[in-house]
Amino acid sequence: MKDLLSMTLPDLITYMEGIGEKKFRAGQVYDWLHRRCASSYDQMTNIPKTLKEKMAADLTFAYPTVRTMQESRLDGTRKYLFRLSDGNYIESVLMKYHHGNTVCISSQCGCRMGCKFCASTLLGLTRNLTAGEMLSQVYAIQKDTGERVSNVVVMGTGEPLDNYDNLVTFLRMISDPDGLHISERNLTVSTCGLIPGIELLRDENLSINLALSLHAPNDKLRKTIMPIARAYSLKELIPALKDYYAVNKRRLTFEYSLIRGVNDTDECAQELADLIRGMNALVNLIPVNPVRETGMKEPSRTDVLIFQKKLEKYGINVTIRREMGRDIDGACGQLRKRYSDSETENDNL
Repeated sequence: MKDLLSMTLPDLITYMEGIGEKKFRAGQVYDWLHRRCASSYDQMTNIPKTLKEKMAADLTFAYPTVRTMQESRLDGTRKYLFRLSDGNYIESVLMKYHHGNTVCISSQCGCRMGCKFCASTLLGLTRNLTAGEMLSQVYAIQKDTGERVSNVVVMGTGEPLDNYDNLVTFLRMISDPDGLHISERNLTVSTCGLIPGIELLRDENLSINLALSLHAPNDKLRKTIMPIARAYSLKELIPALKDYYAVNKRRLTFEYSLIRGVNDTDECAQELADLIRGMNALVNLIPVNPVRETGMKEPSRTDVLIFQKKLEKYGINVTIRREMGRDIDGACGQLRKRYSDSETENDNL
């Protein structure tokens, strides 16, 4: 059965015509799903009961349920744990900025990239999310808050380019004028560096932002914390990013999680500056979130500022990611893992 939320408007038109319904019914259903964020057929008040019953028999429409929501007392950040129809869990985060609400969504249940500092990969990859499951994270949060989401980052659990087709469908649908119509320029995809996916995305004619999870300025160090570096070297990756920029013309972001005593040295700052100098790029420094299983520690605030000043001295644009929701399972994947571990313990009782 097809996933209703993943169906584009042309898909719905084809479906309606195939069951003998008028074409306008597709537009009505699409409006309920992607503008009004309906989470059940019952909410579609202008759709005939017989059509809703037919759709329910033909199409899956499994909206995620909120298992828990944590709200930061520090800054209002909300972390949601959603339960999917098959019992899997995913995380999403709402962050409030002066320029609008940003939602960080997951693209997979778990992750197989194996980055050493990341809690998301500790349980491995369970499965890809559908485009509808990605969309529904945004819709559910918008409904919960009653406030419009203006920015979306695909930077939660999972490697987006490892779920390429569903990712691109999501990007096109979230920016669709017949849906929420979030500007492509307000969409960001983060990747650990899957070059084939970067090359495909370059040619999609999407004006989205691309962020690379870099985290080390050379291959030797990067291989120790990011297994993907064994498949794709920086010598290959940097030209792929330059090619992407040549087509897309959107400033690149290099995410750099600072790990105390690992990648925060003077030498690392110099190498990082040498690596990206001349590119229209921004380095986003992220003090690593402490995760018990990884043993990696965050640097002090002073050390982060020192590293920032070193990069700026070399002419690099740098920001320090605002630390949001530090009091609510801040590291991506922590909340999901805690609930997964809890359910495993209950099953063993």
